[in-house]
Amino acid sequence: MSKFDRREFLALSAGVSAMLAAVGSGNVSAASSPGMYVCMHGATSSGFDFRAAMEGWSRAGITAAEPDLPIARTFEDANGPGSARRLMDDLGIRAVSSTNQLYLEESGPQRAQALEDLKWKLELAESLGADRLVIPTVASGTYSMADYEQVYENLHEAAEIARPHNIALMVEFIRFSTLINNVRTSLDVVRTVDHPNLKFMIDIYHFWAGMSKFEDLDLIKEGEVHHVHFEDTPALPHLEVAELKDRAYPGEGVAPLQRIVNKLAEKGYSRALSLELFDPVVQNTDPEVVARKGIETITPFINR
Repeated sequence: MSKFDRREFLALSAGVSAMLAAVGSGNVSAASSPGMYVCMHGATSSGFDFRAAMEGWSRAGITAAEPDLPIARTFEDANGPGSARRLMDDLGIRAVSSTNQLYLEESGPQRAQALEDLKWKLELAESLGADRLVIPTVASGTYSMADYEQVYENLHEAAEIARPHNIALMVEFIRFSTLINNVRTSLDVVRTVDHPNLKFMIDIYHFWAGMSKFEDLDLIKEGEVHHVHFEDTPALPHLEVAELKDRAYPGEGVAPLQRIVNKLAEKGYSRALSLELFDPVVQNTDPEVVARKGIETITPFINR
Protein backbone atom coordinates (compact mmCIF):
# COMPACT_ATOMS: atom_id res chain seq x y z
CA MET A 1 0.00 0.00 0.00
CA SER A 2 1.28 3.48 -0.87
CA LYS A 3 2.68 5.62 1.92
CA PHE A 4 0.28 8.25 0.65
CA ASP A 5 -2.85 6.45 1.87
CA ARG A 6 -5.71 8.91 2.25
CA ARG A 7 -6.22 10.28 5.73
CA GLU A 8 -8.71 12.98 6.51
CA PHE A 9 -7.53 16.39 7.59
CA LEU A 10 -8.47 17.40 11.10
CA ALA A 11 -11.29 19.89 10.90
CA LEU A 12 -10.34 23.35 12.05
CA SER A 13 -12.87 25.72 13.49
CA ALA A 14 -12.67 29.35 12.62
CA GLY A 15 -15.03 32.15 13.38
CA VAL A 16 -16.01 34.38 10.52
CA SER A 17 -16.76 38.08 10.61
CA ALA A 18 -17.52 40.14 7.53
CA MET A 19 -16.83 43.67 8.58
CA LEU A 20 -14.03 46.04 7.60
CA ALA A 21 -13.34 49.07 9.75
CA ALA A 22 -13.05 52.57 8.38
CA VAL A 23 -9.98 54.53 9.39
CA GLY A 24 -8.35 57.86 8.79
CA SER A 25 -9.97 60.00 6.12
CA GLY A 26 -12.38 57.33 4.97
CA ASN A 27 -9.82 54.74 3.86
CA VAL A 28 -10.80 51.15 4.53
CA SER A 29 -8.28 49.15 6.54
CA ALA A 30 -7.70 45.82 4.87
CA ALA A 31 -6.80 43.89 8.00
CA SER A 32 -8.76 45.54 10.80
CA SER A 33 -11.27 42.73 11.23
CA PRO A 34 -10.94 39.10 12.36
CA GLY A 35 -13.05 38.15 9.32
CA MET A 36 -12.31 38.21 5.60
CA TYR A 37 -10.33 41.22 4.46
CA VAL A 38 -8.94 42.82 1.32
CA CYS A 39 -5.44 41.87 0.20
CA MET A 40 -3.37 42.97 -2.78
CA HIS A 41 -1.56 40.39 -4.91
CA GLY A 42 1.85 41.39 -6.28
CA ALA A 43 0.86 40.52 -9.85
CA THR A 44 -1.84 43.19 -9.81
CA SER A 45 0.77 45.98 -9.66
CA SER A 46 3.64 44.16 -11.38
CA GLY A 47 4.35 47.15 -13.61
CA PHE A 48 5.89 48.87 -10.57
CA ASP A 49 8.83 48.09 -8.33
CA PHE A 50 8.38 46.80 -4.80
CA ARG A 51 8.55 50.18 -3.07
CA ALA A 52 6.16 51.91 -5.46
CA ALA A 53 3.59 49.12 -5.17
CA MET A 54 3.74 48.91 -1.39
CA GLU A 55 3.64 52.66 -0.87
CA GLY A 56 0.72 53.03 -3.27
CA TRP A 57 -1.23 50.24 -1.61
CA SER A 58 -0.53 51.72 1.81
CA ARG A 59 -1.87 55.13 0.77
CA ALA A 60 -5.07 53.42 -0.28
CA GLY A 61 -5.46 51.83 3.16
CA ILE A 62 -4.22 48.33 2.39
CA THR A 63 -2.62 46.49 5.31
CA ALA A 64 -2.41 42.94 3.86
CA ALA A 65 -0.37 41.92 0.84
CA GLU A 66 0.75 38.89 -1.13
CA PRO A 67 4.22 39.98 -2.28
CA ASP A 68 5.68 38.88 -5.57
CA LEU A 69 8.91 37.24 -4.41
CA PRO A 70 11.11 37.97 -7.46
CA ILE A 71 10.15 41.66 -7.24
CA ALA A 72 10.88 41.66 -3.51
CA ARG A 73 14.22 39.99 -4.19
CA THR A 74 15.17 42.70 -6.70
CA PHE A 75 14.37 45.30 -4.05
CA GLU A 76 16.56 43.53 -1.49
CA ASP A 77 19.41 43.15 -3.97
CA ALA A 78 19.43 46.94 -4.24
CA ASN A 79 18.69 47.82 -0.61
CA GLY A 80 20.10 44.96 1.43
CA PRO A 81 18.80 41.84 3.19
CA GLY A 82 15.69 42.49 5.26
CA SER A 83 14.90 45.78 3.52
CA ALA A 84 11.63 44.51 2.03
CA ARG A 85 10.31 43.47 5.43
CA ARG A 86 11.39 46.76 6.98
CA LEU A 87 9.54 48.70 4.28
CA MET A 88 6.38 46.69 4.80
CA ASP A 89 6.62 47.10 8.57
CA ASP A 90 7.11 50.86 8.20
CA LEU A 91 4.00 51.03 6.00
CA GLY A 92 1.91 48.83 8.27
CA ILE A 93 1.53 46.10 5.66
CA ARG A 94 1.58 42.43 6.63
CA ALA A 95 2.57 39.60 4.27
CA VAL A 96 -0.36 37.18 4.54
CA SER A 97 0.86 35.01 1.65
CA SER A 98 3.55 35.04 -1.05
CA THR A 99 3.74 34.09 -4.69
CA ASN A 100 4.75 31.81 -6.37
CA GLN A 101 6.59 28.69 -7.58
CA LEU A 102 5.68 26.72 -10.71
CA TYR A 103 6.56 23.19 -11.90
CA LEU A 104 6.56 21.44 -8.54
CA GLU A 105 3.80 18.92 -9.21
CA GLU A 106 5.05 17.41 -12.46
CA SER A 107 8.28 15.68 -13.38
CA GLY A 108 10.30 17.14 -16.22
CA PRO A 109 13.32 19.23 -17.17
CA GLN A 110 12.04 22.31 -15.29
CA ARG A 111 11.56 20.60 -11.95
CA ALA A 112 15.18 20.61 -10.73
CA GLN A 113 15.45 24.36 -11.20
CA ALA A 114 12.01 24.82 -9.67
CA LEU A 115 13.17 23.10 -6.49
CA GLU A 116 16.26 25.31 -6.32
CA ASP A 117 14.15 28.43 -6.83
CA LEU A 118 11.73 27.23 -4.18
CA LYS A 119 14.54 27.26 -1.61
CA TRP A 120 15.38 30.95 -1.95
CA LYS A 121 11.71 31.87 -2.23
CA LEU A 122 10.96 30.09 1.03
CA GLU A 123 13.80 31.95 2.74
CA LEU A 124 12.58 35.28 1.43
CA ALA A 125 8.93 34.55 2.23
CA GLU A 126 9.93 33.64 5.77
CA SER A 127 11.93 36.86 6.12
CA LEU A 128 8.88 38.82 4.94
CA GLY A 129 6.79 37.19 7.65
CA ALA A 130 4.68 35.09 5.30
CA ASP A 131 3.64 31.62 6.43
CA ARG A 132 2.32 30.44 3.06
CA LEU A 133 3.43 30.32 -0.58
CA VAL A 134 1.32 29.65 -3.68
CA ILE A 135 2.29 26.80 -6.02
CA PRO A 136 0.15 26.98 -9.20
CA THR A 137 -0.33 23.79 -11.20
CA VAL A 138 0.49 24.50 -14.83
CA ALA A 139 1.16 21.05 -16.29
CA SER A 140 0.44 20.85 -20.02
CA GLY A 141 1.44 17.28 -20.92
CA THR A 142 -0.70 14.19 -21.45
CA TYR A 143 -1.24 12.16 -18.30
CA SER A 144 -3.10 9.14 -16.93
CA MET A 145 -4.14 8.09 -13.41
CA ALA A 146 -0.87 6.19 -13.11
CA ASP A 147 1.01 9.51 -13.14
CA TYR A 148 -0.57 10.82 -9.94
CA GLU A 149 1.58 8.66 -7.69
CA GLN A 150 4.55 10.68 -8.94
CA VAL A 151 2.59 13.90 -8.40
CA TYR A 152 2.11 12.88 -4.76
CA GLU A 153 5.81 12.13 -4.40
CA ASN A 154 6.80 15.41 -6.03
CA LEU A 155 4.54 17.53 -3.83
CA HIS A 156 5.61 15.67 -0.71
CA GLU A 157 9.24 16.42 -1.54
CA ALA A 158 8.44 20.12 -2.01
CA ALA A 159 6.49 20.22 1.25
CA GLU A 160 9.45 18.68 3.08
CA ILE A 161 11.65 21.50 1.76
CA ALA A 162 9.09 24.00 3.11
CA ARG A 163 8.80 22.35 6.52
CA PRO A 164 11.87 23.93 8.22
CA HIS A 165 10.58 27.38 7.22
CA ASN A 166 7.13 26.76 8.72
CA ILE A 167 5.59 27.75 5.40
CA ALA A 168 2.61 26.02 3.83
CA LEU A 169 2.78 25.40 0.10
CA MET A 170 -0.70 25.96 -1.29
CA VAL A 171 -1.78 24.01 -4.37
CA GLU A 172 -3.52 26.44 -6.72
CA PHE A 173 -5.49 24.54 -9.35
CA ILE A 174 -5.32 26.30 -12.73
CA ARG A 175 -8.09 25.77 -15.24
CA PHE A 176 -5.59 25.15 -18.07
CA SER A 177 -3.66 22.45 -16.18
CA THR A 178 -3.75 18.86 -17.40
CA LEU A 179 -3.00 17.49 -13.91
CA ILE A 180 -4.84 19.60 -11.30
CA ASN A 181 -7.48 21.96 -12.69
CA ASN A 182 -10.50 21.74 -10.37
CA VAL A 183 -11.64 21.60 -6.76
CA ARG A 184 -12.19 17.85 -6.66
CA THR A 185 -8.75 16.88 -7.96
CA SER A 186 -6.98 19.49 -5.87
CA LEU A 187 -8.67 18.36 -2.67
CA ASP A 188 -7.88 14.74 -3.47
CA VAL A 189 -4.22 15.46 -4.15
CA VAL A 190 -3.72 17.54 -1.00
CA ARG A 191 -5.53 15.01 1.16
CA THR A 192 -3.62 12.10 -0.35
CA VAL A 193 -0.20 13.68 0.20
CA ASP A 194 -1.37 14.49 3.72
CA HIS A 195 1.56 16.71 4.66
CA PRO A 196 1.27 19.57 7.20
CA ASN A 197 3.08 21.91 4.80
CA LEU A 198 0.81 21.24 1.81
CA LYS A 199 -2.57 22.97 1.74
CA PHE A 200 -5.61 23.64 -0.44
CA MET A 201 -6.51 27.08 -1.79
CA ILE A 202 -8.93 28.56 -4.33
CA ASP A 203 -8.53 31.11 -7.09
CA ILE A 204 -12.09 32.23 -7.82
CA TYR A 205 -11.38 32.82 -11.51
CA HIS A 206 -10.00 29.33 -12.03
CA PHE A 207 -12.89 27.95 -9.98
CA TRP A 208 -15.70 29.63 -11.92
CA ALA A 209 -14.07 29.67 -15.38
CA GLY A 210 -12.84 26.09 -15.12
CA MET A 211 -14.19 22.57 -14.68
CA SER A 212 -15.35 22.90 -11.08
CA LYS A 213 -19.02 23.06 -10.11
CA PHE A 214 -20.47 25.26 -7.39
CA GLU A 215 -21.54 22.13 -5.53
CA ASP A 216 -17.89 21.08 -5.28
CA LEU A 217 -17.50 23.66 -2.53
CA ASP A 218 -19.60 21.37 -0.35
CA LEU A 219 -16.78 18.80 -0.53
CA ILE A 220 -14.48 21.14 1.39
CA LYS A 221 -14.11 20.45 5.09
CA GLU A 222 -14.27 23.23 7.63
CA GLY A 223 -10.94 25.03 7.85
CA GLU A 224 -9.55 23.38 4.71
CA VAL A 225 -9.34 26.54 2.56
CA HIS A 226 -5.96 28.12 3.27
CA HIS A 227 -6.04 31.14 0.94
CA VAL A 228 -8.24 32.79 -1.72
CA HIS A 229 -7.44 34.74 -4.87
CA PHE A 230 -10.46 36.93 -5.50
CA GLU A 231 -11.50 38.29 -8.87
CA ASP A 232 -14.42 38.03 -11.30
CA THR A 233 -14.97 36.15 -14.57
CA PRO A 234 -16.03 38.50 -17.39
CA ALA A 235 -18.85 37.49 -19.74
CA LEU A 236 -16.47 37.92 -22.68
CA PRO A 237 -14.20 36.75 -24.14
CA HIS A 238 -15.58 33.23 -24.26
CA LEU A 239 -13.77 30.88 -21.93
CA GLU A 240 -12.42 28.81 -24.80
CA VAL A 241 -10.24 31.72 -25.91
CA ALA A 242 -9.87 33.66 -22.64
CA GLU A 243 -6.36 34.22 -21.28
CA LEU A 244 -5.08 34.93 -17.78
CA LYS A 245 -5.30 38.67 -18.48
CA ASP A 246 -9.04 38.33 -19.05
CA ARG A 247 -10.21 38.79 -15.49
CA ALA A 248 -12.38 41.48 -13.96
CA TYR A 249 -12.62 43.39 -10.71
CA PRO A 250 -15.12 41.75 -8.34
CA GLY A 251 -18.68 42.60 -9.34
CA GLU A 252 -17.78 43.39 -12.95
CA GLY A 253 -18.23 39.84 -14.26
CA VAL A 254 -20.63 36.92 -14.10
CA ALA A 255 -19.34 34.77 -11.23
CA PRO A 256 -21.79 34.41 -8.29
CA LEU A 257 -19.28 35.96 -5.91
CA GLN A 258 -21.65 36.54 -3.01
CA ARG A 259 -22.75 32.91 -3.02
CA ILE A 260 -19.12 31.85 -3.15
CA VAL A 261 -18.10 34.14 -0.29
CA ASN A 262 -21.03 32.91 1.79
CA LYS A 263 -19.98 29.31 1.17
CA LEU A 264 -16.37 30.10 2.09
CA ALA A 265 -17.60 31.62 5.35
CA GLU A 266 -19.69 28.51 5.97
CA LYS A 267 -16.50 26.46 5.54
CA GLY A 268 -14.72 28.54 8.17
CA TYR A 269 -12.64 30.77 5.93
CA SER A 270 -11.82 34.08 7.63
CA ARG A 271 -8.70 35.37 5.92
CA ALA A 272 -7.55 37.33 2.88
CA LEU A 273 -9.39 37.87 -0.38
CA SER A 274 -6.36 38.63 -2.54
CA LEU A 275 -6.99 40.68 -5.68
CA GLU A 276 -5.01 39.09 -8.53
CA LEU A 277 -5.37 40.74 -11.94
CA PHE A 278 -3.19 40.27 -15.02
CA ASP A 279 -4.59 42.96 -17.32
CA PRO A 280 -1.52 44.97 -18.43
CA VAL A 281 -3.54 48.19 -18.15
CA VAL A 282 -4.30 47.44 -14.50
CA GLN A 283 -0.77 46.28 -13.79
CA ASN A 284 0.60 49.60 -15.05
CA THR A 285 -1.97 51.82 -13.34
CA ASP A 286 -1.01 53.74 -10.19
CA PRO A 287 -1.03 51.10 -7.41
CA GLU A 288 -2.95 53.44 -5.11
CA VAL A 289 -5.73 53.79 -7.68
CA VAL A 290 -5.89 50.04 -8.24
CA ALA A 291 -5.88 49.28 -4.52
CA ARG A 292 -8.67 51.78 -3.85
CA LYS A 293 -10.76 50.13 -6.54
CA GLY A 294 -9.91 46.74 -5.08
CA ILE A 295 -11.20 47.85 -1.68
CA GLU A 296 -14.31 49.37 -3.24
CA THR A 297 -15.15 46.26 -5.24
CA ILE A 298 -14.29 43.57 -2.68
CA THR A 299 -15.69 45.17 0.48
CA PRO A 300 -19.39 44.85 -0.51
CA PHE A 301 -19.05 41.08 -0.68
CA ILE A 302 -17.72 40.80 2.88
CA ASN A 303 -19.83 43.49 4.50
CA ARG A 304 -23.15 41.69 4.07
